[in-house]
Amino acid sequence: MRTLTQQLTQYAAYHRDRRNIATHFIGIPMIVLALAVLLSRPVFGFGALPFSLPFALSPAWVLFAAASVYYLVLDVPLGVMMTVVSVLCVACGQWLAAQATLTWLASGIGLFVVGWVFQFIGHVAYEHRKPAFVDDVIGLLIGPLFVLAEALFGFGWRPALREAIEAQVGATRINADRAAAHR
Repeated sequence: MRTLTQQLTQYAAYHRDRRNIATHFIGIPMIVLALAVLLSRPVFGFGALPFSLPFALSPAWVLFAAASVYYLVLDVPLGVMMTVVSVLCVACGQWLAAQATLTWLASGIGLFVVGWVFQFIGHVAYEHRKPAFVDDVIGLLIGPLFVLAEALFGFGWRPALREAIEAQVGATRINADRAAAHR
């Protein structure tokens, strides 16, 4: 299994334009929340068990729990932060899934579609490169981790990790030279 540095470096190679990263700060959370919403139905109860779960089990909990385990294996501090974000997303998703079917579907599908629009705008208009998941499907799982790490880097978190990534793929930039060529 690749390390956190290797995973983030590979993902970062597809995301060096700051404007593309900015679209990911909007698009990826929308997609993650959309998955939490859409996968919060159906809900499975376990009334026959000798113990009671503090929450209803749904496909969302299963997916986000599995992702959290993966994140924790990659890096405990970042994994803990992603787990907190995941719990908040699934809690919000459960709330929306408990609403009328039209509200549940409209919010889930709407978030999903608009989130992907932001993603593709970032890659087509700014990065001029295909999304990372096209070459490695694990990019779908690393994307949320990348956004959280980039946000934390902005606060000075783990400068050695940021430097290790940038040593491999370079610093982020605004592709002014590409923008001028497309005018």
